[in-house]
Amino acid sequence: MLLVTQEAGELDGLVRKRIRALRVAQGWSLGELASRVKVSQSTLSRIENGQRRLTLDQLVALARALDTTLDQLVETAADDVISSPVIDAAHSLMRWPVKADPGMTVVRQRMTDPPPENLARMRAHPGREWLVVLSGTATLLLGNRRFRIETNQAAEFPTMLPHAIGAEGGPCEILGIFDRDARRGHQRGEDGAPAAPAPPRKA
Repeated sequence: MLLVTQEAGELDGLVRKRIRALRVAQGWSLGELASRVKVSQSTLSRIENGQRRLTLDQLVALARALDTTLDQLVETAADDVISSPVIDAAHSLMRWPVKADPGMTVVRQRMTDPPPENLARMRAHPGREWLVVLSGTATLLLGNRRFRIETNQAAEFPTMLPHAIGAEGGPCEILGIFDRDARRGHQRGEDGAPAAPAPPRKA
């Protein structure tokens, strides 16, 4: 089976560039990759330069040697590279869906208030959350611990721990990434429904 004509011609060129880029990223010479794929160096050179047709067997062997999959090796360029945020004016949030995983959400938020000190007001729910501080300084309360997160620092934590985030010493702006469960937990809180109860404080 061969890669053939027109749209396949563009894909063919893309695949060849991808093969070369992956080889260079591994720090391998033509000879090193050729030996892993069990073809001659001249054959691999002609494959990368478009002087030899690519067969499915060769693509499978190249994908395996380059530590990728056949699907990733022949993946076409995405048309929807750029996406615009959805504005949630009610909560002063900007949201972006993560196309690679529709279950994940990216949220940009400006905070002006410190986090609540009362453990009963902290959220706890299934999931995991990542955040990076874009400007200012944020305070993360995680169970009984307090973390100061400065500009360009990031934090990652399981949201089953009671948690709250707020500003420290003035406004801050954060970018948060929520997995599916964490997003649902926060949406329940935003909609006014009770979040999952926090575990009782240990004596």
